Amino acid sequence: MTFKTDNKTRAGLSALALMIGAALPAAAFAQDASGAAPADGGGDASQPRLGWYKTCTKQDDADICIVQNLMMANNGQLVTAVGLISVDGKVNRKILQISVPTARLIPPGITMQIDGGKGQKLDYAVCLPDKCTAEVPVTDAMIAALKKGTDVTFTSINFRRAPNPIKISLTGFGAAYDGAAISDSKLAESQKSLQDSMQKKAEEARKKLEDAQKAAKQ
Repeated sequence: MTFKTDNKTRAGLSALALMIGAALPAAAFAQDASGAAPADGGGDASQPRLGWYKTCTKQDDADICIVQNLMMANNGQLVTAVGLISVDGKVNRKILQISVPTARLIPPGITMQIDGGKGQKLDYAVCLPDKCTAEVPVTDAMIAALKKGTDVTFTSINFRRAPNPIKISLTGFGAAYDGAAISDSKLAESQKSLQDSMQKKAEEARKKLEDAQKAAKQ
C-alpha cells in the first residue's frame, strides 16, 4: 500500500514527529540502545516511564491526536519515540511514525514486528540532526494487532550495519488509543515526575562514580 500525499501535506505530517517527546527537554537521542529501558518501565518501578498516552491539539483547521510512547536509556536519553497520529479536518490522515537516533542505514528503514508476527518495513520520511523518522499509514488491522499484542519491536540498522531492535510493551495501548486525551495538568505532572526521576538517577550515578574514584585512590 502506497501512502500518497502532496509535498505540503507530507512536510506537515513529517514535522509532527517533532511533537513526539518534545515536552522532555532533558532528553536527547542516544546513538544506540545500549542500556535502554522501556518507557513503561518494563515492570521496574525504578525506571523512568510515561507509558502509552494520548495528546490532542488543534492546528489551523485540523484536529490532531497522537497516541505515543517513549523508549529511554537508563541515563534518561530518548532512544525511540512512537506516535500514532490522527489528523481530522480538510486533510484526514492516520499515520504511524517511529523516530530513532541518527547514524542509521536509510535503505533498510525500520522493521515493525508485533509479538512473533511478520515484520513490516517502515520507510524513512525525514532525517533531522538529532533523529530519523519513518512512517507508514495506520490501518484497522494494525490497530487491532497492537491492541491484541503483548509487545511491539522496532528494528533499525545502525551505521555499523548492526540491527538495533527496540521492544516496547503494548500494555495500556488500547486504553490510551480508545480513551480520552490526557489533560495538560496531568501530563505536566507526569513529565515532572519523570524528569525528577531522571535527575535522581543521574545524581546517584554521579555519586557512585565519585565513590569509586575515591576508593581507587586509597
